[in-house]
Amino acid sequence: MVGVSEATGPTVLVVDFGAQYAQLIARRVREADVYSEIVPHTMSVSEIVARRPAAVILSGGPSSVYAEGAPSIDASLFETGIPVFGICYGFQAMAQALGGVVERTGLAEFGGTKVTVVPSFGAESISTRPPCNSTSARTIDRPTPRPR
Repeated sequence: MVGVSEATGPTVLVVDFGAQYAQLIARRVREADVYSEIVPHTMSVSEIVARRPAAVILSGGPSSVYAEGAPSIDASLFETGIPVFGICYGFQAMAQALGGVVERTGLAEFGGTKVTVVPSFGAESISTRPPCNSTSARTIDRPTPRPR
């Protein structure tokens, strides 16, 4: 069965792009009674697939996706059928890998912010106005050409 370890049940991999909160993300997943492992952003897609995760979370990081030497994500990850969720830098890297455009906002945002979930992107079970905390000066200016 995909995403299930014999000893622990479903596994979620947290891909660490260098954020100080990758540990917090993994802990919160475990608090939901789901086993999680933190893996480096250098792990190949074939290694990720070999671990048979139920899902992958792309963590935040200290970089801009446009910084020289900034870590990226192999777009073939999104062709594996494994659900992928990007947080902060991880979301920017995911959007960029899928053809979206990441832009500077011109203003750093720190604290609560408004977000609207668009149900047409497969998020029907999520509140259309979930609470959100922003700590970024970047935005996804143009979404990916084809949502996954």
